[in-house]
Amino acid sequence: MFDQRGCGRSTPHASLQGNTTDALVADIEIIRELLGIDQWVVFGGSWGSTLGLVYAETFPERVLGLILRGIFLCRPGDIQWFYQKGASALLPDHWEGFLEPIPAAERGDLVSAYHRQLTGSDEVTRMAAAKAWSLWEGLASTLLPKAAVTEHFANPKTALSLARIECHYFMNNSFMVAEQILRNATTLRKIPGIIVHGRYDVVCPLEQAWALHRAWPQSRLQIIQDAGHSATEPGIVDSLLAATNEFLRRFR
Repeated sequence: MFDQRGCGRSTPHASLQGNTTDALVADIEIIRELLGIDQWVVFGGSWGSTLGLVYAETFPERVLGLILRGIFLCRPGDIQWFYQKGASALLPDHWEGFLEPIPAAERGDLVSAYHRQLTGSDEVTRMAAAKAWSLWEGLASTLLPKAAVTEHFANPKTALSLARIECHYFMNNSFMVAEQILRNATTLRKIPGIIVHGRYDVVCPLEQAWALHRAWPQSRLQIIQDAGHSATEPGIVDSLLAATNEFLRRFR
C-alpha cells in the first residue's frame, strides 16, 4: 500500500499542490517501475477503487486483475448524494453535525462552502470544518456504529488531510471528464475483476457498483448483504480476503 499525496506519511501533509488524479496514477506507475514489477493485481476501496479503475484504464497491459471495494465513480450525482442531498435523509442526526460549521446562507452548495473553510487562513475554522466533514463520512461508513472507525475519522491529522483533499477533488470534478470510468470501461475487457460492495452502503450506494459491473462484464460483483461502506465490515473483510486468495491461486 502507498500513502497518496498529502495523506498518511506523505509530505507535505494535507497538501493540495500538484494533487490530481493523473498525478496519482503516474505515482502508481512510478512505484511499479521502481519495484521492477511487470504486472500486478491492483486493490483499492472507495476513492481507492476510483483510482484503481483509472489506473487500469490508463495502463491495462500492466494489470493482472482488480480487487475493488465500495465502488466510487465520482460522477456529479455521486457527490451530490453524499454531500448535498440524499444520504442526509437516511442519517439526519449525523447530517446536523455536517451542516453545523456552514452558515445557513451557504448551505445551497455545501462542497463549495466547505472548500472555502478548508482552504482558508484561519486554523481553528479549518480544523472544525475538517472534523465535521471527516466525522460525517466515518459515521456513515458502517452498518452499525463502530467506535474504532469513528475515532479514526475524528483523528485531527486524518480529518484534515481527508477533508481538504476530498473537497479539493470534488471542487475539480475529481480531475476527470463526465462518466470517464464507465465510458472507458471497454479497456478493462481483458482484465478480470472482483467487486465487493455492501448492500447498505450509504457513502457510495450499490448502484455505482452495479453500473460498473454492467459496463465491465468480466467483473464479478459480490453484494454483502449485512454491510455498509467500510472495509472493516466483517462480511467485506471475508470477501476481500477470499478474492485475494483466489487471485493468488490464479496468478501464482
